[in-house]
Amino acid sequence: MAEPAKLTLYSDWWSSCSQRVLIVLNIKGLEYEYKAVNLLKGEHFDPEFEKLNPMNYVPALVDGDTVIGDSFAIILYLEDKYPQHPLLPQDPKKKALNLQAASIVSSSIQPLQNLAVLADVFLAPQIYAGLARFQIDMSLYPTLARLNDAYNELPAFQAALPQRQPDVPSPS
Repeated sequence: MAEPAKLTLYSDWWSSCSQRVLIVLNIKGLEYEYKAVNLLKGEHFDPEFEKLNPMNYVPALVDGDTVIGDSFAIILYLEDKYPQHPLLPQDPKKKALNLQAASIVSSSIQPLQNLAVLADVFLAPQIYAGLARFQIDMSLYPTLARLNDAYNELPAFQAALPQRQPDVPSPS
């Protein structure tokens, strides 16, 4: 019997969209190959990467002959294909509320932290970005601070931190 194709994640160490996918891969215990795409060097516009993902975005997930180039779509794909350690509740109302919150973060909050614009797997990277990039005083947001503390205790979240990715720049 043929061995299943290994997942490949094209990512940039500083991408919060990639970080949320890394969290999901870690929660679900999935093995994957990490391929660095340096956004600051414009590697996402490389013709080879553009063939793979014409949107020129990271993350991009390759699973055999399937390529998905959007973090929300990747997460939903992984949730459907690998149901172990489910991320979403089975109750339709609770599931809809979770998806609504994820959509708000991915379409309203997260774009403001992208290079173009300079509660969960969606919220954690945004809290991290607020702290690391913008030095937000979390004492003003005690609920988010408590969530961040809780996220930081989980190995799946720790393993997805930007500074733990193989393409993080060395300190100068």
